[in-house]
Amino acid sequence: MWVWIILGIVIVLFLGGIGIYNSLVQNRVRVREAFSTIDVYLKKRYDLIPNLVETVKGYASHEKETFENVTKARNVALAATDSAGKIEANQQLSQSLLNLFAVAENYPDLKANVNFLDLQGNLSKLEEEIAFSRKYYNGTVREFNTMVQQVPSNIVAMLTGFKEEPFFETEEISKNAPEVKF
Repeated sequence: MWVWIILGIVIVLFLGGIGIYNSLVQNRVRVREAFSTIDVYLKKRYDLIPNLVETVKGYASHEKETFENVTKARNVALAATDSAGKIEANQQLSQSLLNLFAVAENYPDLKANVNFLDLQGNLSKLEEEIAFSRKYYNGTVREFNTMVQQVPSNIVAMLTGFKEEPFFETEEISKNAPEVKF
């Protein structure tokens, strides 16, 4: 009789472990899918940046350091391979873009240029899409990380190698944003 009870408990624990493992896999897939959506928008952003820099260069040729910083930040972001590296690189790129737009504020002819306005509008739309995607990604990361930390799923996560995923945060950018005065 005790053998059947112990066997029943083992089977229930085994099936529960499989269920938890499958939930962890499902949440990890959601996190990866959410980050790949962000990645698509980031690639569009990377493609737009050289045109934006060239347009601003035509008006503000003596702002060489700003252009170099934007180009360097873009190249670092393109070269990042893991999600944590991409997140950090894109924080630097966002800061560089803020500096580029601060430079553009000093050139009234540039702010009236149709090409610049179109590029700025496209970048603004992409930034909104990135923000929405980042919000979804962070929600999926929150759910996944919660599973990785909570009992009993943390035991299954530890045994099967699941680790927490990083959030896509932008706190650093808002702290260092340049002040633009009119």
